[in-house]
Amino acid sequence: MRIYKRGNTYWCEFQVENKRYQLSCKTKDKKLAGEIAAALQSDIVRKKFDIPAKYNKQHIFKDTYREYIKSVSNAPTTLMNKNIALNHFLPVFENKNLADITVSDVKMYQLQRKLDIIQRHKNIGKREQDINFAWLNKEISILSNFFNFCIENGLIDKNPAFKIKKLNELSRLKTLSDEDINKLIAGATNKLTKDLITFLIYTGCRKGEALNLKWDIYSFVCFEKYTFQQKNMWILRPRHLKKYML
Repeated sequence: MRIYKRGNTYWCEFQVENKRYQLSCKTKDKKLAGEIAAALQSDIVRKKFDIPAKYNKQHIFKDTYREYIKSVSNAPTTLMNKNIALNHFLPVFENKNLADITVSDVKMYQLQRKLDIIQRHKNIGKREQDINFAWLNKEISILSNFFNFCIENGLIDKNPAFKIKKLNELSRLKTLSDEDINKLIAGATNKLTKDLITFLIYTGCRKGEALNLKWDIYSFVCFEKYTFQQKNMWILRPRHLKKYML
């Protein structure tokens, strides 16, 4: 390749498969002319051999994300979650070119969503470590999967959501089934433990509260007779418990 000046403008000259090209670089800067000449030569080679221009076309987030949802084969629940997440993604990424989305953009999105969750009525007054951000972590995971899809299809070369740190998640409390309750009671090693477990389960009373109960601090009027495991038992109904406990 040869760069030369014609008048006040630089030109370039090169050959592709024995065909000679002379093109204007349309600049007075020789260094810039060299870069333009290389780009011109690359474009001619790309067109001649039908090589796609990688990242040359703009890929808008909202359009590509919808193509992503159509192309993936997921369970109905997973697809529903991805569609729900899209409603949160659009205000931030909707018309952005995929190649222009950075790690900072994803972190800023995470911060905005975190603040939205903290400001919900049920979370007001709670410490941050007591708030569950599981759904936000799922959104970031969905976003990361989407960017991996874009990489596989040659739309971008890096995943800006990769290794974004997860936020606090609270484990769900598991409730006991009837079968679990029966196993728990049957597994008691003595009658006192068995009676205590039965009392705790059917009153909702805490262990400490149950152990501190005395006969003179509640009314017999609040007791009702229940049949449990073929035995007649007198237990305190939960709605009366606090009223008659000190």
